[in-house]
Amino acid sequence: MSAAAPRFAPKMMARLDELGRVSDNPENLTRTTFTPAHKQGNALALGWMQEAGMQTSADAAGNITGIYAGSDPSLPRLMLGSHLDTVRNAGKYDGMLGVIAAIACVEELHKQGRRLPFGIEVVGFSNEEGTRFGATMTGSRAIIGAFDDAVFEAKDRDGVSFRDALVGFGLDPAEIPAAARKPGEIAAFMELHIEQGPVLERNGLALGVVTAISGARRYRVEIKGLAGHAGTVPMGGRQDALLAAAEIALFIEQRCTGTPTLVGTVGQMEAFPGAVNVIPGMARFSIDIRAAQDPVRDTAADDVLAEIKAIAARRKVEAIITPLHHSAATPCDPRLMDAVERAILAQKVPTMRLPSGAGHDAMTIAAICPVGMIFMRCTRGISHNPLEAVLPEDVELATAALYHFVENFTLESLQ
Repeated sequence: MSAAAPRFAPKMMARLDELGRVSDNPENLTRTTFTPAHKQGNALALGWMQEAGMQTSADAAGNITGIYAGSDPSLPRLMLGSHLDTVRNAGKYDGMLGVIAAIACVEELHKQGRRLPFGIEVVGFSNEEGTRFGATMTGSRAIIGAFDDAVFEAKDRDGVSFRDALVGFGLDPAEIPAAARKPGEIAAFMELHIEQGPVLERNGLALGVVTAISGARRYRVEIKGLAGHAGTVPMGGRQDALLAAAEIALFIEQRCTGTPTLVGTVGQMEAFPGAVNVIPGMARFSIDIRAAQDPVRDTAADDVLAEIKAIAARRKVEAIITPLHHSAATPCDPRLMDAVERAILAQKVPTMRLPSGAGHDAMTIAAICPVGMIFMRCTRGISHNPLEAVLPEDVELATAALYHFVENFTLESLQ
């Protein structure tokens, strides 16, 4: 990077700090869908979009949009952005970095009085995380015209439905279909995001080119054994539900170790009745299996399901498996990957290609246009945590690379 004063990072870091203080509660950063903090965060970002010369709007799904018109209004737009909602007790860069960087790029064009042939659309997506209602990426699903009306009935921990929260936010559920982009309206989508993992940092790299967004298969498993006295039932005669669940969890670790991009997680585990002197008669746990290639993920998931049945039979317990989620892996467009790589190398820094194990709005937007992603390292790979941190010099590099991508993007490159 040249010794010139940074163009982007100082203002961006200040904006990220300001947005990071907008929360549902004063103890930590938690900004969930259709809350006063959601409204306040949207208002901040809309103001910054307007300062950058964009025409702004908000849709009935809670998304916000800024459009910087091109010199030829008949051409499809380049879409940039990410999400503005957070998990509970979050960090302040997940999602927000991508929105603030996109605004900064348009602001630079506006400052120079430049118009590209095509327009640029910056989106702050609503409800990517699904923290409040469980359903994820409802904002981006509305934009592709695939909003699921069943989500209206989802309820938060206080029993408030998605529909009622949306109406209370001042939006009209009947207007959600109007959020959908028309066919051919968007040429491509590019999302800048922190990696949320340690790979870039371990390789001494600030930026990476995302190759694919991993798909996931998730399950809830309930093991039914037989509760009994901890002191009187011999070890060989037990139907211990928790030990069966533990053996399954260890198999998942074994099966998902050693295959590139494949990961398996048991993130929740409960035992019942939960007494120190009672053999667990029931256990419940979650399974999340991901990979950047669908066949790799599906083969591993099938092996895990088969092993659950084998373990249950051997231990004389019953296993009830409920599928919760199934999403396909989303490959990034090779032409956009090449363009991102050129943009990063133009900053005089090395890079690498790597998949994303986390889900992103880009995987939804891929239904209507080619998508690409730039990853930026985060400290120790920590995310979804108040310890989430970035280096200002990396923010400068990442935004400069995104700007280079934008100003060198051509519609012809996608043909």
